[in-house]
Amino acid sequence: MDIGTPAPRRRMRADARRNYERLLAEAAAAFAEHGADFSLEEIARRARVANGTLYGHFPTRRALLEALLGDRMRALAATGEELLPHPSPFDGLAAWARAAMAHTTIYRGLGAALMQAVEDETSELHTACKAVLAAGEGLVARARAAGEVRPDVTAPDLYALVNAAAWAGEQSSIPQGERLLTFGLDGFRTSATTRG
Repeated sequence: MDIGTPAPRRRMRADARRNYERLLAEAAAAFAEHGADFSLEEIARRARVANGTLYGHFPTRRALLEALLGDRMRALAATGEELLPHPSPFDGLAAWARAAMAHTTIYRGLGAALMQAVEDETSELHTACKAVLAAGEGLVARARAAGEVRPDVTAPDLYALVNAAAWAGEQSSIPQGERLLTFGLDGFRTSATTRG
């Protein structure tokens, strides 16, 4: 399955490459500190470049997020594919959901941006989000076929649960978000499944 590899970038001059890398480093620090709604102009100021330089590399907030997160999201999609042959389809799905939540909690507010991007075909994050959703669909379909999750559970349900648990973790604590994720995953199980 094609998981949305990025289009090749043309070769940058050395100064442009340094600006690009400084912008990414400052964006990662700013987003980790303040969340995904942090001012792009402040990122340019911290990187000591003009706003035009920032927007030349990253015309939108989502373009910047894709540059920061695209590889991680493609890796998360690949992890879903690696977990498909897990001996327990439910445990494979749960392991992937926990990895997805860990990814979503790296920046405050990221869950909301990802939920919007999966629906917005014009978003730079759309392709990566759809690849993640497709990986979740494979895991959900296998768990449904094995009778380990309810027949009405869908990949969008799993995606929404992961993002809701990440949001809960932002509002209270990561352990609380993880606890909510566990409760939600237990709700996906069929009543005949032994809980362990």
